[in-house]
Amino acid sequence: MKECLHIIVKGKVQGVYFRAYTQKQAVKHNLNGFVRNLPNGDVEIVAEGDRNDLHALVTWCYKGPLLARVKQVMANPHQAGEVFEGFEIR
Repeated sequence: MKECLHIIVKGKVQGVYFRAYTQKQAVKHNLNGFVRNLPNGDVEIVAEGDRNDLHALVTWCYKGPLLARVKQVMANPHQAGEVFEGFEIR
């Protein structure tokens, strides 16, 4: 059964290839959705897929890529307002 999560990652997460690495993790775990930078410096992720794969993505978000300094990860169930095909960087 597919689930969907809305994830906000706070910290030094822009300018460190966070979106590109998030996309790689999402593709690795067969997740659909998107990742984008927010004007306030956070990264927003909407990911849809199997619960275990979503858990793996959230777990990875706490670390992020090498140059990232993650301070907080908030993951909440999300009702997707669109149909995702693949995982894109916005």
